[in-house]
Amino acid sequence: MSYEVLGKITKFLDTQEGEGKNGQWKKASFLIKEDGEYGKELKFDYFASGEKLQYVDNLTKYNSVGDTVKVSFNIESREYNGKYYTNASAWRVDNQNGVAKASQESSESVVEENDDLPF
Repeated sequence: MSYEVLGKITKFLDTQEGEGKNGQWKKASFLIKEDGEYGKELKFDYFASGEKLQYVDNLTKYNSVGDTVKVSFNIESREYNGKYYTNASAWRVDNQNGVAKASQESSESVVEENDDLPF
């Protein structure tokens, strides 16, 4: 089951890199604050390996602290030495600032086109 949450990026944590059985991997962690009066701060991990390593780089390249994003994620738990650990793994991050800007630009261009009508 996957989930979605909307919020503003508050912080990027250090990117981790390594090599495993299946080749190189990268993991970027980031925090967002949910919208709303009682919004919580949530931590997500964004993981990629193999040919998809650039996806982790693109996360920080195209998103900044303060940007509103919609995060699609899965929740996973695992046991280690008798303790259970839960992780929110993001698999898609959509920047909502660009969407709003693009729709605003397209509506402005429609208004400009209507201004040129002869009647």
